[in-house]
Amino acid sequence: MSVLVVGSIALDTIKTPLEEHADLLGGSASYAAVAASFFAPVNLVGVVGDDFPRAHVELFERRGIDLAGLQTAAGKTFRWSGEYMWDLNTRETRSVELNVFETFTPTLPETYRATPIVLLANIAPGLQHHVLDQIRAPKFIIADTMDLWINIAKDELISLLARVDMLILNDGEARQLTGDTSLIRAGKAIQAMGPKFVAIKKGEHGCLLFGEGEFFSCPAFPLEDIHDPTGAGDTFAGGLAGCLSRFAGGGITFEDLRRAVVYGSVLASYNVEKFSLERLRTVTEDDIAERYRLFQRMSAFEAI
Repeated sequence: MSVLVVGSIALDTIKTPLEEHADLLGGSASYAAVAASFFAPVNLVGVVGDDFPRAHVELFERRGIDLAGLQTAAGKTFRWSGEYMWDLNTRETRSVELNVFETFTPTLPETYRATPIVLLANIAPGLQHHVLDQIRAPKFIIADTMDLWINIAKDELISLLARVDMLILNDGEARQLTGDTSLIRAGKAIQAMGPKFVAIKKGEHGCLLFGEGEFFSCPAFPLEDIHDPTGAGDTFAGGLAGCLSRFAGGGITFEDLRRAVVYGSVLASYNVEKFSLERLRTVTEDDIAERYRLFQRMSAFEAI
């Protein structure tokens, strides 16, 4: 089954305490699409400007990502600049230039409209609604979100939750959305808003997965060196969606999602080892399988 990924494509400038790099490939759709492509065919929908480097397009092409939905508009590509503090958990946005992304309206090619697995990466809830209005009989819909949309578009986000099968968000966003400090209560409260499944990311502390009366706590893979956390959550979401496409049977079960959460965490652990998507350029399916096996032994959970 193919995966539809709709989100932002950006050029990032990232500063950490040790390094700074400019004009890196970024954006929620970029990370998610490349991660998903390790498991399944990917249809990508996004917009770039006429300044977007050809080398970045070639990465998508090498991963076999279908680019019929990639729009190129006159003007500059969306640009984001951020700086990480010493613990790499705290980040400050230095600048945002929406450029062509400001007027982005995701239009799905006809061949994309029946894609079984849909990942609505981190874009405005109104645009996520617009995508859902164009798709036909999806098997499973995943939505990602962020604190900005909870602040400025909460009503649209809540109405979206009735239309999706799974919401992915981080711990701070879960507390912000529900007003509850307990992540367990927050996860259940979000389920009551509509999605059957909820994944709450906790950064270096792993992920909580909520199902119908079922719960799974997934640890993060321990790493000695983290170079750039940018896009880790988007990589997680893409890996999860791709895994569902590859391994899930007729109906997606909680066990399918447990496996997908682990694979998403594996992809995210590789992503942070270098800046931008540089590590995902070189990782292999054998690398992913080996780290998955290490994850199993480390976590003492049964093979799934």
